[in-house]
Amino acid sequence: MSRHLSRSLLALGLAAALPAFAQSHDAHAGHDMATPAKAPVDHSKMDHSTMDHSAMRHDMPMPALSEPREPIPVPTDADRAAAFPPIDHGAMQHAPEINSLLLIDRLEHWDGRNGNGQAWEATGWIGGNINRLWLRSDGERSGSRTESSSLEALYGRSVSPWWDVLVGVRQDFRPADSRTWAAIGIQGLAPYKFESSATLYLGSGGQVLAKAEVEYEVLLTNRLILQPLVEATLAAKDEPEHGIGRGLNKIETGLRLRYEFSRRFAPYIGISHERSFGDAAGQAGDHARDTRWVAGVRMWF
Repeated sequence: MSRHLSRSLLALGLAAALPAFAQSHDAHAGHDMATPAKAPVDHSKMDHSTMDHSAMRHDMPMPALSEPREPIPVPTDADRAAAFPPIDHGAMQHAPEINSLLLIDRLEHWDGRNGNGQAWEATGWIGGNINRLWLRSDGERSGSRTESSSLEALYGRSVSPWWDVLVGVRQDFRPADSRTWAAIGIQGLAPYKFESSATLYLGSGGQVLAKAEVEYEVLLTNRLILQPLVEATLAAKDEPEHGIGRGLNKIETGLRLRYEFSRRFAPYIGISHERSFGDAAGQAGDHARDTRWVAGVRMWF
């Protein structure tokens, strides 16, 4: 009887307390919503050494300043004069529009199975970057006699950064009577730095000659340079009086080692092999094939 009475009293007490608890909770909730934002934090009293700044967001945009911190002065005439002084074009040094070069690629003495002698090959030009006048000459002497010599005058025009097209005339002085040719060709730097040239010559009587040459420079050191060379000549007709045979006439291969005391002056030694073919070999007789030791100098001005 007493246990049932106690339970009844406890239930009545809880029923009476629930409305008061709910009213108190609603009051606190309303109080939180009406409470203003927290007061600003005094950062000067905080220990920043213990804070993880890497976790903080620093990508918040900074408000743009409407006015510069220091006012920018208005430029004056004196400021403009100091920034843009007058230029004396007459006192400036400009690159010359006309340049020139003379290269004596080979000036050598040779000693071979069939005797000894001298040979030369030179190239020169004058003009600008696009249009130039080219002069080329080569020849050979043996036994105190000029065996062959020629001079070419060509107009050259640059068609790319590495190639020139040439057109002009060639004059032969030896081995027979003087002879004039019309010439057209191309020269330049092939891929992998092969210096290349190919020229077609049109002569009297319907004769056509083609000459191609390829050189390459191997830098053993900055001054010691090995230069291989291959040169070939072809003809369309036989001309025994000029030592010319139809087809492949002659191939020359060479290997020269030079030392550049300066870029303008370099002595060299080397070996050269020449061989004639076909009718040209029959006309040359014992001279159809020859290996020569050479020594000379390379210069440019």
